[in-house]
Amino acid sequence: MQSENSFTDNIWKYFAHDIAIDLGTANTLVFTLGKGIVMREPSTVATHKKTKDILAVGHEAKNMIGKTPANITAVRPLRNGVISDFDMAEAMIKYFIKRVHKSHSIFDLKIPRPRLAIGIPSGVTEVERKAVVDAAMKSGARKVYLIEEPMAAAIGAKLPVEEASGSMVVDIGGGTSEIAIISLGGIVTSRSIRIAGDEFDEEIINWAKYKHNLLIGEKTSEEIKISAGAATPTSNEKDMKVVSMRGRDLKTGLPKEIMVNENDMYETIERPLGLIVENIKDTIEETPPELLADLYHNGMVLTGGGALLRRLDQRIANETKMPVFIDEDPLTTVVRGCGISLEHIGLLNKVRID
Repeated sequence: MQSENSFTDNIWKYFAHDIAIDLGTANTLVFTLGKGIVMREPSTVATHKKTKDILAVGHEAKNMIGKTPANITAVRPLRNGVISDFDMAEAMIKYFIKRVHKSHSIFDLKIPRPRLAIGIPSGVTEVERKAVVDAAMKSGARKVYLIEEPMAAAIGAKLPVEEASGSMVVDIGGGTSEIAIISLGGIVTSRSIRIAGDEFDEEIINWAKYKHNLLIGEKTSEEIKISAGAATPTSNEKDMKVVSMRGRDLKTGLPKEIMVNENDMYETIERPLGLIVENIKDTIEETPPELLADLYHNGMVLTGGGALLRRLDQRIANETKMPVFIDEDPLTTVVRGCGISLEHIGLLNKVRID
């Protein structure tokens, strides 16, 4: 017989806008049941320094980075996949919930607050988990479920996570890279390293500064990474991507422009990228022999923004001797997995973190 709580949840799910959130270091994605992905915004908040008033969230706030007057600051409340500024994180989550879950009634029946499923890095501490739950509850959630990002990514990629066979997912986000082997609805072995897209951006900023005396900001660095980043060098000059990098000349203080190509960016991000690849190989080495045959047959799936790095799938395949696939929409895999979990309570109960 169905429990009272389960029965109530089943009744309310037809009215409540339950929400899945990929609370990322760089971007936050929001998924609602029945509608799919309804929001994709930078994880950025702009505030007034003295009054602490929230002035902007998401795209509007990100566009202010590096351009604000002295009395306004634009911050990213998450670093390395976890909350670094609790108040700003709470304000950001509240903003997203309000945009999705507007208060209204049906026949004078008050709509309940939403349930939230949130993807978090697998390596976070209990204190960091509690910070996410507290921020979500204070933002208006009725109930909060935490799902480890590699598990959410595997579900979003439609891997057979509940079957007695091995599945492997590598999720490279902005703050963390998550590597996991999954079987029977659980993570068999995993690694969560705080080396990912943000680290690539920092390497590009340092490369421009020390090699070309050029000062560039985070936004420019990210744009260069997206347009010319590469995981392996190329000798095909005809198809090599070449882009301009603009900033301030550190010697003259005047604007300066240089041209950079894929091979420049490959050399620039090789150190952090090499560490990610080594951790992928180490995770495979730690996998029980019974699951290795499945992995070498099924391969691994790449998700997250890092999966879009040129020729990354080829490099990992060459170094691991395994098939490597990129999810059809790697930027949304985690939030889709959280959303699928919300729709299937049995799966949610199996994969959520208590």
